[in-house]
Amino acid sequence: MTAVDPRATALGPPNRAPGVRATVLAYVALTKPRIIELLLVTTVPTMMLAADGVPSLWLVLATLVGGTLAAGSANTLNSFLDRDIDVLMKRTGRRPLATGAVTPRAALVFGLVLGLASLVWMWVFVNPLSTWLSLLAILFYVLVYTMALKRRTPQNIVWGGAAGCMPVLIGWAAVTGSLAWPAVVLFAIIFFWTPPHYWPLSLRFRSDYAAARVPMLPVVSSDAVVARQIVAYSWVLVAVSLVLVPVGGMTAVYAVAAALLGAVFLVEAYRLRGRVRAGAADLRPMRLFHFSITYLTLLFVAVAVDPLLPLPALL
Repeated sequence: MTAVDPRATALGPPNRAPGVRATVLAYVALTKPRIIELLLVTTVPTMMLAADGVPSLWLVLATLVGGTLAAGSANTLNSFLDRDIDVLMKRTGRRPLATGAVTPRAALVFGLVLGLASLVWMWVFVNPLSTWLSLLAILFYVLVYTMALKRRTPQNIVWGGAAGCMPVLIGWAAVTGSLAWPAVVLFAIIFFWTPPHYWPLSLRFRSDYAAARVPMLPVVSSDAVVARQIVAYSWVLVAVSLVLVPVGGMTAVYAVAAALLGAVFLVEAYRLRGRVRAGAADLRPMRLFHFSITYLTLLFVAVAVDPLLPLPALL
């Protein structure tokens, strides 16, 4: 009878290397694909507006591939830099670097390779302006938001959110080789959408951010202040979305969609403020968070559909 090593019994079975599927999924998770999906939702409609119709399908595909690589690079490098606070937060505690599924060195190399691949791809298959804008987006998200703003100011998501606005500029530049005022307005829509989209999430996970010492607005300010800021940004967002009507030559279809979606957004923002004023135990901030995603998606669907309609510009 073979003797059993008591140390093996105490320690359990030896660790096994993760399978190929688990490894691939871990690297995919580093890129934060759900965030990338939202970025791409804004890119295609912008390209359709820039083309005043349906652009080359190859150009759309090339831009989406390059944009996915660029966003994946920025998100991976963000995960690399934030790995120390991710382990402290319940919401991020299962990310690959927090669990050890991917090593910091591997994540850094992966992020840099994705970034380089995105720039080469955009230069070869799209155009130089889109390439430079992609580089700017990566650098802004990593250097300005992650390294300079996130841990230092409650305005981190306001100014850092500009990186998430870059896909509309990249999409417009991919079609036209230049930038124009409609692209600037689309940029502004996402810029003013970001705070009332993200602050409700920060309210929900305030204890996480506090534990990680990240000064999100809900951590350093009262609920009343956060609610007022959300309402203020929501009003600016709705106003800017309507500015696209004269600037972009939009039809009544987009104008009505923007007005109706904006009205619902404002209702949800005021409902959140009402629950704060009433001292509700459950503020239900995720109602606004989830609707904000629906809002942006449907608004950009309207942007995409509008140039396809045989209707005159409203203004």
